[in-house]
Amino acid sequence: MIDWVGIKTLLKKDGITVAIQNAVVCLVAYPCGEYSTGIFHGESAAMGGLWSLISGLVVLQATTRDTWKSAGLRVLGTFIGAVVSGVYLSFLPFGPAGMAVSLGVTIVLCQLLNVPEHGRLAVITVAVVMVISHLNPTLNPIMSAVLRFGEACIGSAAALAVVFATPRSATQS
Repeated sequence: MIDWVGIKTLLKKDGITVAIQNAVVCLVAYPCGEYSTGIFHGESAAMGGLWSLISGLVVLQATTRDTWKSAGLRVLGTFIGAVVSGVYLSFLPFGPAGMAVSLGVTIVLCQLLNVPEHGRLAVITVAVVMVISHLNPTLNPIMSAVLRFGEACIGSAAALAVVFATPRSATQS
């Protein structure tokens, strides 16, 4: 049975707008991430598109202000995680223990830099960089880290563009 009250509530709460925003982020972030990564490393291009898409969806928030804040968290957290994982993989091989140590170092680094709220996104980046590098052993670890950072920036930019281009209600500015 169709829940008409639920549908009316969804329409009143900008549910359709949110669905469209997410779809547009997907349509923009995935192909842009895949294309840009493919220029430098074709074998991980699809993962680049996926990482861009995930970044865009994580950044997309209900308000423009919250989207900007989320984008800042995403970009800085991704940068920290990319640096830690790139440096680690430049000297030591991938392994679960090394990844665990890198995650711990990343959290400590975020705390030392007084940005503990960036830690969650930073450690996710460490894991993604390390696993993608492990799956693609010919990919230089620094290049892998740079690509993942660039993809996060692409996704973040896509989310910001969508928020600016989408009509919002007065409560969502």
